[in-house]
Amino acid sequence: MSDECDVLLRDGGIAHIRPLGPGDVPELHELVERVSEKSAYLRFFTGGRATAHAYMDAIARPGHHGRVLVALVAGRLAAVAEYIPDADGAADLGVLVDDALHGTGLGTLLIEHLALAAAAEGVTRFVADVLTENKVMLDVLSHVGLPVEITRSGPDTRVIVALTAGSRLAGTIAARDHEAERASLRRVLEPRAVAVVGAGRDPGSVGHKVLRNLIDGGFPGTIYPVNPHADEIAGWPAYPSLAMLPERVDVVVVAVPAKAVPDVARDCAATGVRGLVVLSAGFAEHGGKDAERELLTICRTAGMRLIGPNCLGIVNTAAHLNASFLRGTPEPGGVAVLSQSGAVGAVLLDRLPISSFVSVGNKADVSGNDLLEYWEDDEATRVVALYLESFGNPRRFARIAARVGRRKPVLLVKSGRSEAGDRAVRSHTAAAATPDIAVDALVRAAGVIRLDSIRDMYDTARLLETQPLPAGRRVAIVGNSGGPEAMTADTCERAGLAVPALTPGAELRRRFPSAALGNPVDLGAEASADDIGLAIESALADDQVDVVLVVYTPPFGSGAPATKEAIAKATRHAVKPVIACVLGEDGLIDGRVPCYAYPEQAVQALARVVDYTKWRNSPAEEVETGGFDDLTARALLSGQAPEGWLDADALDGLLRHFGIPLVQTISVADADAAAEAAAALGGPVVLKVVGPVHKSDVGGVRVGLATPEEVRAAFTAMRESIGAEMTGAVVQPMVEQGTEIIVGGVNYPAFGPLVMVGMGGVTADLLADRAFRVPPFSAATAEGMIRELRSHPVLYGYRGRPPADAQALAEVVRRVGLLMDALPEVAELDLNPVIVTPGGAVAVDARIRLAPAGRPPSPFIRRLR
Repeated sequence: MSDECDVLLRDGGIAHIRPLGPGDVPELHELVERVSEKSAYLRFFTGGRATAHAYMDAIARPGHHGRVLVALVAGRLAAVAEYIPDADGAADLGVLVDDALHGTGLGTLLIEHLALAAAAEGVTRFVADVLTENKVMLDVLSHVGLPVEITRSGPDTRVIVALTAGSRLAGTIAARDHEAERASLRRVLEPRAVAVVGAGRDPGSVGHKVLRNLIDGGFPGTIYPVNPHADEIAGWPAYPSLAMLPERVDVVVVAVPAKAVPDVARDCAATGVRGLVVLSAGFAEHGGKDAERELLTICRTAGMRLIGPNCLGIVNTAAHLNASFLRGTPEPGGVAVLSQSGAVGAVLLDRLPISSFVSVGNKADVSGNDLLEYWEDDEATRVVALYLESFGNPRRFARIAARVGRRKPVLLVKSGRSEAGDRAVRSHTAAAATPDIAVDALVRAAGVIRLDSIRDMYDTARLLETQPLPAGRRVAIVGNSGGPEAMTADTCERAGLAVPALTPGAELRRRFPSAALGNPVDLGAEASADDIGLAIESALADDQVDVVLVVYTPPFGSGAPATKEAIAKATRHAVKPVIACVLGEDGLIDGRVPCYAYPEQAVQALARVVDYTKWRNSPAEEVETGGFDDLTARALLSGQAPEGWLDADALDGLLRHFGIPLVQTISVADADAAAEAAAALGGPVVLKVVGPVHKSDVGGVRVGLATPEEVRAAFTAMRESIGAEMTGAVVQPMVEQGTEIIVGGVNYPAFGPLVMVGMGGVTADLLADRAFRVPPFSAATAEGMIRELRSHPVLYGYRGRPPADAQALAEVVRRVGLLMDALPEVAELDLNPVIVTPGGAVAVDARIRLAPAGRPPSPFIRRLR
């Protein structure tokens, strides 16, 4: 656990949690004086405040062996919590919270943080002796999300909290986090009063544009221009400072030079502002990282959320809020947009019907993760569209996006596909698993629709915003020109969509007795608008159709205007999705039928939506989240150098701890030891060099060695040919022949772990037949990875071969995921090959490289970035 962090409270406020410091003693005593006599009695039993003061002195003395955390709210110490460990793995727990903050979830937050710290130190359970009348504390402990045992004995109740983390705790913490995030951002995106600091008289100035947009957008709350040099701006009374406003405002939009922004933020803090939208540039994007950190510290201390700096502003069409300096009035609709780029945000805002829009700029505080939490419950939002240049916490993004995606689609364009890896890589897995592949694996598992361009995002978003989700992938193609329709059918099949044969309705057959109506439905160039409308209705009525795609080539037939009117009429009551391609035209027909200029656009957008629908309708993966920390696994690494390849004994112990089967392996340092190992194993053995990464390339693998003498000679020959690069060798028994598979993992500090499975052995890099996932995942997902491989039939009885044990291989893949998830210091892992036979799967060669790595953010701890 990090020593200190900022956290969101249930009401959307912000607290700062950190260890107790020597300078905190006066504030500890002030806290005791602020709490009521009843609160002091419930916490300390007899003695009241006198006992409480003595306790505060005790925990602050040097040598106190408890772990003490304090929480500061608005810069004042507002809570203290500690555990005192016993020798038997238990720890006494105590919490005291300022009466004014009861009900904000602060006590629960402190217990969560203490639990993570205690588990990392080997504590197995908290023990809390609580007065039976202390219903609040009993309720907090009962609902923290951990197994609880409660024993009542008259006026006293003992609560034992087992520090056994799992999916229940992760889900409980996620629900509390969601509630706090939602409350925090509601105060920013649904304000009652807004002030614009830096609103000038010049219509071309940024501040004036924001003020004008607020006024013209019909914001129903109060608007306050703040400018010390004006009495009135745009017809509204201006005020010289925030302190002079007649009421407290929720949001302040800042449009002043960067050097003046911190002072404005301090004024906001002093007047109780809830959110700050900083349009000003000149911070981290121009080297001003210290100034940006100062700004964030001011906001966090005051409990304000910060959007920006260096952003375009915010929009919420449902609240008639346009606090941006963009031209034009956004069209209300169901697409929520986040953009880390101002230019990209302006394009999307101009072309999409918007529920809300947030330009996050430098993303110093509010990020995509925060906004996903808000938009999940936003009734006006039906689609979420994100343009990101970076992830703040990728794994948390995946968890939130997967949950949101079950209710509404999440679209993502992420720049930086060619980013180089964060750490030098030398294994097969690390060479294959680039950071961009990791992003693909992350978002795919979360059901996020990843797109290559803003055009793709626009195409996909308008389909999702206007049409119901398709029930399947069967497409009826209706139109007036055979060439474009045939091209559309070809594109559908390449995209994995089906174009089934259709039985046209009687009226359509009567009108077009000689036309090709089987699918595509080609009515010919002379078909009228009414004819096309009839064909659409016929296709919609067909049970073999999930989606209707209309392809019209103007100016034939009745012309584009009449044909679009016919499309609108025929689809007015449709319950299946309908999309159109009117060649050369982009937009919406009748405000609700997406229209594309080219068939490829339409099909690609449709294919993305079909794939998303399949994911959304599939059962959500249930993965048991790992515990707080794997102390045994960490102990196995304790004697190893912080960077470099694991030695054979540590490697063997670590793999066996995670249940990953490894063929019996004996490490040897010289030829005599190799011969002795062969004699001990008996039968044919394999000798493998230790040192070089690619053993086969340097002649470092000798198989089928029948006698100890052969092993001795092979070792000597290897030593002579490989030289100093050979640091030793291992001897293993020969195993049954089977299919060679590679299973591996790589860990990027900025992203997290990634697991790979592919065809293995010496052809692993040549074939490049691989599948990737972000751990942890289930055995079913692991088997799905195996079936993604182009060569997977060789495992399932290809050409009469006996089927291999694919389930055993899937279990190996799953367990590698558990290892990579538990140990971020494992930079690279290769099991190459894993031999898969009808009787099981076993790794015959393994390598693990360690590298220094910070602990990734835990799913069991709530904190702001």
